[in-house]
Amino acid sequence: MSDKPCIICCAITGSVPKKENNPAVPITVTEQIESTHEAFEVGATIAHCHVRNDDESPSSDPEKFALLKEGIEKHCPGMIVQLSTGGRSGAGKTRGGMLSLAPDMASLSVGSNNFPTRVYENPPDLVDWLASEMRTYNIKPEVEAFDLSHIHQAVAMNKDGRIPGRLYVQFVMGVKNAMPVDRDVFDYYIKTIKRLAPDADWCAAGIGQYQITVNEWCIAEGGHTRTGLEDNMRLDRATLAPSNAALVQRAVDLCAKYDRPVATWQQARDMLDVPLRT
Repeated sequence: MSDKPCIICCAITGSVPKKENNPAVPITVTEQIESTHEAFEVGATIAHCHVRNDDESPSSDPEKFALLKEGIEKHCPGMIVQLSTGGRSGAGKTRGGMLSLAPDMASLSVGSNNFPTRVYENPPDLVDWLASEMRTYNIKPEVEAFDLSHIHQAVAMNKDGRIPGRLYVQFVMGVKNAMPVDRDVFDYYIKTIKRLAPDADWCAAGIGQYQITVNEWCIAEGGHTRTGLEDNMRLDRATLAPSNAALVQRAVDLCAKYDRPVATWQQARDMLDVPLRT
């Protein structure tokens, strides 16, 4: 239990889900802005953003990211815009081609791991380059930890200045062939963060059917949490989620269950040291 406000991140669309899987998945920039606004109104204060091509394939087009960022800032004033540098939407430095847009935050994977059908490659030189771009444009990284070693690497990068300031680490659990949703592992991740970086903030994301489980674990243990159609398209086995807002509402309801206030955008920015850009 904790009275610390819970930051809810909404991963709007990702690179994989398509409308044939769930018609509510927003693909175009306009659809994403509208879906983000709905999620923001319910309680999400971070928008985790990918962009897509017209055929729904993943993209790393900086122009699309620019339009999305502009739209979210206009229609969701104060919301933290977090752009993805993930490997499904590009290769090499194209993954960070949008960082010159100076979003509030960007995702940063600091090590490699297996994905369902391939290796998610994050070689050290690319990780260092992405981190350097984030420093250049004063972007706060959200470290995406798919493995215990990624937590240790993030702490090392924080200590030597490659990731400055207070760490923000997200545990990603439930990706096939990577870290499963396991309560003992989750508890050990928290223990590791508190031991190695006691000032760090942490959150977690559960993939697919495990989204609501990980949401509850995070909220009950005083962390922050991530939801959204990128990670999960269903409310239950038989019911498609009608919107990103519906998934955010589930997290909001869990906050009420555990007497956790939902963070406002001002509180989220204060807790993560992400000031509103002028």
